Amino acid sequence: MSLVKLTIKGISYSQTQNGAYALILNEVDGERKLPIVIGAFEAQSIAIALEKEIKPPRPLTHDLFKSFADRFDIVVKQVIIHKLVDGVFYSSIICERDKIEEIIDARTSDAIALALRFSAPIFTYKNILDKAGIYLNANPSETENTEDEGALSTPETFGIESDSNAENSYTKLSLSELHELLESAVQDEDYEKAARIRDEISKRES
Repeated sequence: MSLVKLTIKGISYSQTQNGAYALILNEVDGERKLPIVIGAFEAQSIAIALEKEIKPPRPLTHDLFKSFADRFDIVVKQVIIHKLVDGVFYSSIICERDKIEEIIDARTSDAIALALRFSAPIFTYKNILDKAGIYLNANPSETENTEDEGALSTPETFGIESDSNAENSYTKLSLSELHELLESAVQDEDYEKAARIRDEISKRES
C-alpha cells in the first residue's frame, strides 16, 4: 500500500463540544483534508509545537518525552496513521536507536505532537485517505466518509461526550441530504460538524 504524506493545516475549536478541537491534516500532493477531533490538552501541545517561539515555563508531557528521547539517543523517524477501525484512527511512531528501528503504537494526537517536536514526517495510507478524506467543494459522489480518534469524531478516545441531539437529527435525514449537509459543513470549515455527518454516512454505507 502506498503512503501519502500529510501536513498540518491548523486547529479549529469545536463549536458544539466544549473542550474539543479539530486537527486538520492536508495531503501534500492533493486537496483532501483529514479532520481529527482531539482534546484540549493535545490541541494545546500541538499548537505550542507549531508556534516555535512559544516556550512553556515547564515542559509538557510531549516535551518531556522529547527530552527523554534526546538523552538516550532515540529519534522519531516518522509517524504513520496506519489503520481506521470503527471510526478510530490508529497510529505508529517509527523510532530508531543505535540503527535499530522500533515501532510504537500511539494515539494519533500524541503521535502527531511528537512528530512535530522531532520534525518527523506524518504519513497515512492511500486507502485510509480515500475512505476518510474530505474534499473542499467536493461533490457527494467524490467524498467518502468515516470516523476517527484520529479522524472525525472519536469521543471514546478523547473522553469527549458526543452531542446526542445532533446525532439523532442526522439519523432522520436521507443519504442525499447528509451529503449536502456534509458539503455545506466543509465549505463553512466546520470540520467537527463534518466529522459527525461523515460518521453517520459511514455507518449507512458500511
